[in-house]
Amino acid sequence: MEEMMNKFFESVGSLFGGGDQIPWCDRDVILGCERERGTAMLQASLANTNSPLHQREKLYLLAVGYYRSSDYSNSRHLVEQCLEIAPDWRQALALKKTVEDQIAKDGFIGIGITASAVGLIAGGIVAALVRR
Repeated sequence: MEEMMNKFFESVGSLFGGGDQIPWCDRDVILGCERERGTAMLQASLANTNSPLHQREKLYLLAVGYYRSSDYSNSRHLVEQCLEIAPDWRQALALKKTVEDQIAKDGFIGIGITASAVGLIAGGIVAALVRR
């Protein structure tokens, strides 16, 4: 689906010259809306799923959708549910590792930002005390 959307935007974009912008759409907004709509549809259909195989597939697709929306905690939760059904499924295991790596990366970035802020505040306090 996303590939089709990319091709569509490329074909429409080719109608405009050089640095022209497509005035009536934002590719990321449209893809985000499509992703949200697809996620909502999958979420709704999950309740009506009786087959473990279909449930596993839907959980996996939902986990991918949440991952692409940067909702890593929901993605991890869904992929863990998927792995309860099929513990050895390689795609789900790979997604779980990817999600956990992204969560760790975000955590390190957050720690770095916090440490920088604390350092700047401490430096400001020290500079103010030195001037007195």
